[in-house]
Amino acid sequence: MTERPKRPTIKELAARTGLSPAAVSYALRGLQVSAETEQRVRDVAEELGYRFDPIARALRGGETGTVGMLVGSLNDFFHQQLVAAVQRDLRAADRHVLVADADGDPTREVELAQSLADRRVDGLIAAPIGPLAEGWRQIASAVPTVAIGDALESADTVGDVLFDNDRGVQAMLRHLHELGHQRVAVLSWALEQAPGRSAESAVEQWAAELDLDCRLVTCAYSLNGSRPLARDVLTAEPRPTAVFALSDSIAYGVYVACHELGLRIPEDVSVAGYDDHPVSSLLAPPLTSIDWDMEQIAATATGFLLDALRDGEGDRQRAVLPPRLAARGSTGPAPAARDASPLTA
Repeated sequence: MTERPKRPTIKELAARTGLSPAAVSYALRGLQVSAETEQRVRDVAEELGYRFDPIARALRGGETGTVGMLVGSLNDFFHQQLVAAVQRDLRAADRHVLVADADGDPTREVELAQSLADRRVDGLIAAPIGPLAEGWRQIASAVPTVAIGDALESADTVGDVLFDNDRGVQAMLRHLHELGHQRVAVLSWALEQAPGRSAESAVEQWAAELDLDCRLVTCAYSLNGSRPLARDVLTAEPRPTAVFALSDSIAYGVYVACHELGLRIPEDVSVAGYDDHPVSSLLAPPLTSIDWDMEQIAATATGFLLDALRDGEGDRQRAVLPPRLAARGSTGPAPAARDASPLTA
């Protein structure tokens, strides 16, 4: 069996440079040494192929240079885009990202967050699907944490980047109401997994305010998961005149179901999404959605975390991001000849 080559050590670097191990360690971290000494140590480290052990460094009280990133489901295109945007911003700050996917399970989500904390990540950025879970309190006390989307109310986070779901839902339901829609099916992944979430609460509030017949329907996160549910919704009588999906990934499944059923968008049924993924403007017809400005989300979240890591955990920072309605060809006037009776449960 071939033996693995031994990794160069701090002691070897010290012997080659004529410095003490402590001085070499400082030089590798850019601390307490001259620029000339720092460069000399780094040149020798590169020559020997030295790589620092981030876990060992963390155990000695230092940072690992790694940030944990936890999302509800990578089946959701919005979360894929979010990971990419956060990763870009952290890479620019010379931080690596360790990504964990809860796959739509709030219990697994808290377990994964604890696992990331146990791996001694320097900080955690989470887009939680179960923000009310009690386990977040312990995690946020162990590692600086920033929440995206909904606040972790029970946890002492260093930052929250919140979506103004009340305004986002209001904008979309008003848009559909102005087009004459009265019967709207609202597809959500969170009804069973994360009850009490702000977006679903806003649907109920604004449906009553606008006198809309809105039926909230539990749906899977992904395109493939939402397609069969969308078929059931669209073949029920009376059929909704509009479908509002609280994720663009779910809306894509509605498009597939409409195609399979021979329904035209928006002539037979209007379809709307909620996070304006770049693919949404390329569909035929382009999807009406709510834009939350992904670049601002990522920049704000990473900024909050980097501030806490640099300056220590001070006051909790909070930003509430406004929505923008991107009205496109997938929503149009409600079919005038539809039966006006309410949706059945």
